[in-house]
Amino acid sequence: MSKGQLRFERDGTIGRMVFDNTARRNAINAEMWRAIPQAMSQFESDPKVRCVILRGEGETAFAAGADISEFEQNRSSGDQVRAYEAAVDAAHAAIQSSAMPVIALIHGFCVGGGLATALSCDLRYADESARFAIPAARLGLGYGVQSNNRLTATVGHAAAREIMYTARLYDAQEALAMGLVNRVIADTDLDEYVEQVALRIAANAPLTVAASKIAFESLIAATGDYAAAEAAVEVCMKSDDYVEGRRAFMEKRKPQFKAR
Repeated sequence: MSKGQLRFERDGTIGRMVFDNTARRNAINAEMWRAIPQAMSQFESDPKVRCVILRGEGETAFAAGADISEFEQNRSSGDQVRAYEAAVDAAHAAIQSSAMPVIALIHGFCVGGGLATALSCDLRYADESARFAIPAARLGLGYGVQSNNRLTATVGHAAAREIMYTARLYDAQEALAMGLVNRVIADTDLDEYVEQVALRIAANAPLTVAASKIAFESLIAATGDYAAAEAAVEVCMKSDDYVEGRRAFMEKRKPQFKAR
């Protein structure tokens, strides 16, 4: 069984989560899936946290998929498969439903369940050595509507079909061209670049950022129910932060947002 773990901590206004399973290229085991909602819950309960960075330990991999070394023990029966998939779904939902943006910092391999998790994040920044794939078609796995919807919403139907049907490995520039990542940064500069993006987000009005995220998630879900998104916008318009933002703009100073 893998001894990998999810490490998480707060660093000022930034929450950090790290897939730490270097012996298996940071493959995500069941314990790590279950830890993601716990970590996100802690960040959400801390009013100082405004943005979260998710990465893999080291620079070899973000995450090389789910940890198949434990499948024989944890996914050998129908009940076990359902419990495992529920843990994966809960991990992705915790990232997607958080009011805070989550940034995937991607060094090296980002494959299968690793890529699905990166797609759950709001932004994805990769180094030049990054490689991407969803090899389900070579493993006999099925990807459901929600997983395919997230991929399609990010790269479009044509690219999503190619990724799923061919199961091939894409390099960083190919990923950038199809919109799978936001930017490709030099290997040695990626960590600092993502840090600055996170700090920039953390300095902005959190209610506005949260309202935007709710709207984006509503569009991806495509249920036609946008009430939560509209309510979040209304909260922004009535907030002290909105008053502060207007005043700071007029006074040509940096705003001090309080999330209220």
